[in-house]
Amino acid sequence: MTNKLMINYYKTIDKIQKRPSIKAIRNGLVNMIPVLIIGAFSLILKTFPIKGYQTFINTFANGFILNLFDFIYQATFGVLAVYMTFSISRSYMKFKADPDTVHGGAILASILCFFILSGAYLPGFGLDKMGPKAMLPAIISGLGASSLYLLFYRLFNKKMRLSFAAGSDRNFNRMLSTFIPISLVAISFALTNIIITRIFKTDSFHDLYINILNNLFSYGGDKPGFFKGFFFVLLSSILWFFGVHGSDALEGVMQTVFVPGLLENQAAIAAGAQPTAILSKQFFDCFVLMGGCGATICLLIAILLFSQNRSRRGLGITASFPMIFNINELMVFGLPIIFNPIMLIPFLVTPLVCYSISYLATAIGIVPMIATEIEWTTPVLLGGYLATNSITGALLQLFNICVGVLIYVPFVRILDKESERNSRQMYNEFIKYYIDNEQMLQSETLIDLNSVYGNYAKELCAELKHDLVENIRFFYQPQYDYTGKCVGVEALLRWKHPEHGFLYPPLVIKLAKECGVLTRFEEEVFLHVLKERDEVIEKYGKGISLSINISGDTITNSEFIQFLKQQDKVDPFMGKNVHIEVTERAALSLDDKTYIALKELKDLGIGLEIDDFSMGQTSIQYLKYNLFDCLKIDGSLVSGLTTSQNCREIISSITELTSALNIYVIAEFVETEEQKEILHSIGCDRYQGWLYSKAVPLNEEE
Repeated sequence: MTNKLMINYYKTIDKIQKRPSIKAIRNGLVNMIPVLIIGAFSLILKTFPIKGYQTFINTFANGFILNLFDFIYQATFGVLAVYMTFSISRSYMKFKADPDTVHGGAILASILCFFILSGAYLPGFGLDKMGPKAMLPAIISGLGASSLYLLFYRLFNKKMRLSFAAGSDRNFNRMLSTFIPISLVAISFALTNIIITRIFKTDSFHDLYINILNNLFSYGGDKPGFFKGFFFVLLSSILWFFGVHGSDALEGVMQTVFVPGLLENQAAIAAGAQPTAILSKQFFDCFVLMGGCGATICLLIAILLFSQNRSRRGLGITASFPMIFNINELMVFGLPIIFNPIMLIPFLVTPLVCYSISYLATAIGIVPMIATEIEWTTPVLLGGYLATNSITGALLQLFNICVGVLIYVPFVRILDKESERNSRQMYNEFIKYYIDNEQMLQSETLIDLNSVYGNYAKELCAELKHDLVENIRFFYQPQYDYTGKCVGVEALLRWKHPEHGFLYPPLVIKLAKECGVLTRFEEEVFLHVLKERDEVIEKYGKGISLSINISGDTITNSEFIQFLKQQDKVDPFMGKNVHIEVTERAALSLDDKTYIALKELKDLGIGLEIDDFSMGQTSIQYLKYNLFDCLKIDGSLVSGLTTSQNCREIISSITELTSALNIYVIAEFVETEEQKEILHSIGCDRYQGWLYSKAVPLNEEE
């Protein structure tokens, strides 16, 4: 029953997360991370809670440093809702619109509608209506205006085939075609806003929802009790979950309902009496909003200690510094928590539990009531101590953190499983796509594909560059002559992805080339095989040749040639039977540069082999200079030996030609005795394939 419930839970989550509107919001928020990082660090530097530091930045050069940080903060968090509108609209159009639609029109329409809902037409309109408080209008504008724009654009520019300014610039015409859709969207939002303001007697939609939130706390008397504080925490967290900056949206409530608590306690102490107000702004900052909304310092610790997902741990490390100062937008938007159904329960429950524990501890006198004003950016533990003037304040924070971590841990593990499942699905789809289209994709750049596959290729490239050397592995497949003697071994590259295991080798080489590390990668490949050479000889016998696959691009690279020369000085290749095998996927251009490079390799004592001979772009021209020692017959010819006379004739012709040139031939993919005997009868006496052995690691535990 439990498994069935979990399956249904995952299916429900998957359906929710695949909705274009949800994906647009979440991706739009993730795309804002650079702005959030800049804004977060400027806020930390602006409010760093050390008195000497604050005095310095306020007085140095008439407050120049403080102004600098403030300018950056206002240009990021101060207009956060504008960035949010832009980013959500852009993401939505990527999911919903076809390539022929002018996406820029939707973004312009969304920003225009945001200013309509926010009341930009009102006197005194300022940053307070463009920052975190305005995130709800931003979401509505980003999604609503974009969807309306798409509807009107398709109606007026496809069905009706409207055109403008014949003969003028194409881009000019494309943007001019957005005029009617943008106008209709703006009119729709303006009319809606007018209706709202008339019905509810307010100045704008933005003012309406802020007033509604404030009025929710106008009941129950002036002095806030447990349930009013509980509801405040719950509502703030719910707003955050749906993309609305709960702390800023409820700032009016905080100022009128909870801020007076600190003043009451300070007045009581000044009069020689005991403080009586449990709830104050500092109470929430210290004991509930640890690390930011949702008590996300607990989530951060749970991720760093218990998550197995590398990218999630990386996000935790990046977000940890601002979260020490209770700035958690990176975590909220980057994980993301917003519109993430997996995180809904712990994000709501953790701050409520912390609030309840803290209220009880203060009410029964374990922790003193707060009577000292501190900055909300004061780090955890230090903040609890300073606010209460007692070590018990810090201990209460520590206890709350431990409880919060325990709440978050199961959901972090669910996130890991969900990420692993999605990653595996995406990986399988990408590998299938690559293998099915491998020939076509040889002339394409994977990371430039305008699709999910292009994005995934970029992710794999980043992982390949990060773990370039650490995850190189080699499997070895022996080669035998007709008498059964092992005469050679081919080193077959395997690159082990941390999550997906061994990647398809041709894909690894292509990605290494696209991300600019192919030569370095293949140098490491060469070194890795040389380090294992003695073990290979011990396992397969002396006198064998050891073949290493190197791409044609790398072989003709002067840096690689110099690398080999340096290795030759340390440990000469001559007489060691080290071979380089050139695959047909990277067919060599037969020019003077190639000839010189191959000649230099021969002079170092390195043997040369051609893989998949007679297939792809292979040409008899390769044999003109007689630089190659071995040709490897492609497996498709070997597989067709028993049914196709043509395959026999082709292989027979190859063996006759190579015999005259003193070049030996190896047949790959030999799987049966019948194939071996046919090959022997037509002049091929070296074999590689499952008849003898699969490719196996030196360490069988691999």
